[in-house]
This record gives sequence, structure tokens and C-alpha cells, in this order.
Amino acid sequence: MPLSVPEMKIISAADLAAALDYGALIDRIEETFREGCTVPVRHHHSIPVTGEPDATLLLMPAWRDGHFVGVKVVTVFPGNAARSLPAIAASYLLFDGITGVLQALLDGGELTARRTAAASALASRYLSRPDSTRLLMVGTGTMAPHLVRAHACARSIREVAVWGRSPEKAKSLAAALDGPDLKASPVTDLEVAVGAADVISCATLATDPLVLGGWLKPGQHLDLVGAFTPHMAETDDAAVARARVYVDTRDGALVESGELVGAVKRGVIGEGDIQGDLFDLARGTAEGRAGVDEITLFKSVGTALEDFAAATLAIERT
Repeated sequence: MPLSVPEMKIISAADLAAALDYGALIDRIEETFREGCTVPVRHHHSIPVTGEPDATLLLMPAWRDGHFVGVKVVTVFPGNAARSLPAIAASYLLFDGITGVLQALLDGGELTARRTAAASALASRYLSRPDSTRLLMVGTGTMAPHLVRAHACARSIREVAVWGRSPEKAKSLAAALDGPDLKASPVTDLEVAVGAADVISCATLATDPLVLGGWLKPGQHLDLVGAFTPHMAETDDAAVARARVYVDTRDGALVESGELVGAVKRGVIGEGDIQGDLFDLARGTAEGRAGVDEITLFKSVGTALEDFAAATLAIERT
């Protein structure tokens, strides 16, 4: 008799929020970087939008032989900010690795936000000072609360300052984050806020640097999430030159990160000055923070490995 095809799961954003607690997700992403999976180069296409910045279409496949095959389909429309809509929309398809049968359709927005934040928190485990307690969140969009909570899982973050181009949005986000275990407050002076932080996390669509290298203090960790094309940048050459630089994946960051592509092109650093990626850190082939006074910088542009890790953890837990 022919085998019956299992019913496809639909895993909603609420399902993912319940299944992918940050501690477990950080551990799963670390494990997947350590063990590896097949991750082809992602498809990256620009889409013109009349009167607005170009949109982007991303196709991100990954698989582990005999296990699962997954692909995320993402659109990025920067002009959505004016419509009070998220800039990023995504869906994730997870297939059986033996039969190719579709096993699950997952909400890609929640998956992306959680895996991105967890990857930054994983890097922080290796790169921020263990005694870090003060976080500055630069940006007030969809990623911001996820990054705050993931960083608070990786380190004993007790105070969060929130900066955004809109003071009202910063005030609203700080109010939503504030609680008995996490004191959150809005700030308007970005330079002063940078100087007071142990960890600085940036998640914006900035095309010009926001956090300047001259503002950084010894012992800080700078986490850059937002810039995903060579024409975007959240920090400047001075920060890249001062810091020990790490990335999520070398191949991705050296093609898509505006901060690093530009710095290499201008001769500020060479490709060999990147100390390691998450593969190296998870496998112990690169050293993380080596001293309390070092400035460390982590740049992520995202990788399908992280989506795959999150999706397989989610299907196990739902």
C-alpha cells in the first residue's frame, strides 16, 4: 500500500513565539553552526518601486541530507515605513529530506526576527564582556524587542536605553520593555547613550552611519544587524578600524555588509582582519573576546543556516 502523506503543519507567529524561546534557539543555532548544513548562495534580487527605495527579494535555501530541506522567501520594502507596515515579509517552507513532501509552512517574519536576534545573542556570548549589564538599542522597528530580549538571555542585562529617529517610538518601545527585571528608558542623545552602554545593538535601515567609532569606549561590544546591502551602513570606518571584527558568515558579510565592504574597499581593513565567523566561534577555531578593554564588533547579514536551525527546532516543538 502507498504511504499516506502527512498533513502539512501551519506554524503561526504565535506558535513560533511559544516554541522558540531564546535560550533553546541560541543553543540550536550554535549547534547547527558547529555541525554544519548545506547552504547554497542565496538569491538576491532588486525590485524597482516607483518613487521609493528599491525593494529586495531574497530566496534562502538550506538542507541537511536525509533530514529536512528548507527555503525562506523574503521581501524587503523600505517604503512600507510610510505606510505603518513592516519593511520585511517572509514565509518559510520546510520539506521532508527523504520524500520532498512539504512538512510545514512557517511564519517567516517571526522566524526571521527570532533567529536574527538569537544569532546576535550567540555572538555576544563569545564577544561581549561577561559582566555586561547595560544595553543600548538603536532602532525601534520589528527587530528591536527581539534583540533586547535575546541579548538579555545571553548576558545579565538589567538596563536598556532605546534610541530611535522618532522619539515617540523610542518612548513607546521602552515602555513596552520596562519591567521588574529590565529597566528600559528612551534616550535622545545617541552619543551619550553609546558611551554609557556595555552592548550596543543596531537594527535600522540606515544608509549613513549612526554609531561613530570615535564614541566607542574600551570594553564595549557593537552588534550590527540592519545593513544588508553594500549601500547601507550603521557605523563608520573608525569603528571598524578600532574593533576586533567578527561576522555571522564571511561569504555573506564580505558581499552584503555596507560597513565591511566599504571598509575593505577603502583599505581600512583587509579581509584577513576579520577575526572569525560563527562557524569559527562555535567550533573553537577562532578566539572570541581576549581582554576586558577590547572593543568587539559583530556584523550579521543573515544566513539560511539560522533559518533552518530555527525551523527544525520549531517543527520538533509544535
